[in-house]
Amino acid sequence: MTAPSGRTGRPPLTEARKAEIRLEIARAAVELFVAQGVTATTGEQIGQAVGVSARTVWRYFPSKESCVRPLFSAGIDVIAALLREWRPGHPLPELFDPALTTGLLAATGPDGATGTALVRLTRTEPGLRAIWLQTYDEAEPAFARALADRAGLPADDLRPMIQAAMLNAALRAAVERFAWTEAVADAGVGETVGVAEVAETLRSALAIAAEGVS
Repeated sequence: MTAPSGRTGRPPLTEARKAEIRLEIARAAVELFVAQGVTATTGEQIGQAVGVSARTVWRYFPSKESCVRPLFSAGIDVIAALLREWRPGHPLPELFDPALTTGLLAATGPDGATGTALVRLTRTEPGLRAIWLQTYDEAEPAFARALADRAGLPADDLRPMIQAAMLNAALRAAVERFAWTEAVADAGVGETVGVAEVAETLRSALAIAAEGVS
């Protein structure tokens, strides 16, 4: 009798399924960080919330703080797509009307109040702060490529690079300011964070950036 050939056991995970698992872990980590703090949260707890082992968590992420990275990174792709679709002659702040901001918040994962609570934690948790800043560092070249594509310029042209740097800094400042506002900080997890308020903060930041330095 000839022995069966080929692989046995579970089929390998697709890249799409791996991305889903990463996002599931990220959302679970955020909920735990916000509910009980980063220090009190373990890899085992994150895994249990998703239904996987701690070993699986560490297979996808090098540290518990890095588990939130997919939620931060998701927004980069959304904003880069918006920049490519930004119509000539239209003010930059119009990128963030309430409808588009709703999609942006949905892409980044948790409900609005939980997401802003996570941003607040980046102020006091060095590990999360490092991931937060690293995400924005990676966003800048993505924004520059989108702006260069839109303008038909080379990827290494200085103009989209400077524009991307200003845009990136404005977005981070706006998100942090919104999250750290006292009224928002007082909102409980699970409460609705006004999409219109988020959109207005982002529009204001972009309007300031568009004015340039005088």
